[in-house]
Amino acid sequence: MPTIETAIEVFVRGHSAGRSRTFPYQISRVGALWWMRDAERKNARDYRKEEWIAYDVTPEDVDATARRHTRGHFYLGVVIAMGTPDAPVRAAYKALGYRLVGTEGFFVQPLRHLPSAPAVSQSVERVRTPELASRLGKITRKRPIADDLLSDDAPFRQYVALDGQEIVGRVRSVDAAGATWCADMFVEPSHRRRGIGRALLSRMLHDDKAKGSACSVLTATHTGALLYPHVGYQRIGTLLMLGPKS
Repeated sequence: MPTIETAIEVFVRGHSAGRSRTFPYQISRVGALWWMRDAERKNARDYRKEEWIAYDVTPEDVDATARRHTRGHFYLGVVIAMGTPDAPVRAAYKALGYRLVGTEGFFVQPLRHLPSAPAVSQSVERVRTPELASRLGKITRKRPIADDLLSDDAPFRQYVALDGQEIVGRVRSVDAAGATWCADMFVEPSHRRRGIGRALLSRMLHDDKAKGSACSVLTATHTGALLYPHVGYQRIGTLLMLGPKS
């Protein structure tokens, strides 16, 4: 099992790569903290909120560092290891003027045991053509995947579940720090509880291992946290998402 510090680096680098699809999203280290933010823009009003990721750093130090270095609005992502009470951490950030935006489970699949794909009536495919990438872009309302990310050796792999010609599920894998970052797992409500999510993840994880990935890392909402252990993910922590009140 990779260390939590390793998993955090995979998360940061994979998340940043995803955000960079529309505009370069840069990574820096400030002491023990990870810092993600847009590259320089002509108009300061176009900057997206910066993100600071902390693990095993006191709330006071995280707050002081973020406020000292940020150029605008920011969020904090605080990772707490499994078995560590999170109530004292939440209380400390609340006392510093932060509000809790949300919490997600922090998971790792070591890729030692790969799940078998369940039998489903839908086909699961990797997005390899501009036509399918365009269809996916229309559904997600995002820029279609660039042609250079559709090749076999691309560091970005998008998978879809097709019910006929309809895209009913999707998931993405991004190469990061010798491992892979899993993001944007989604199945249409009308097609849930049919094994589509497991089928997508199984295909993705087999490809991850074939690419030489050391592990797959993801964060999950409460609903997702119920699915991922069925395909071999193990929860190693919790991610607190916090925003300053002012």
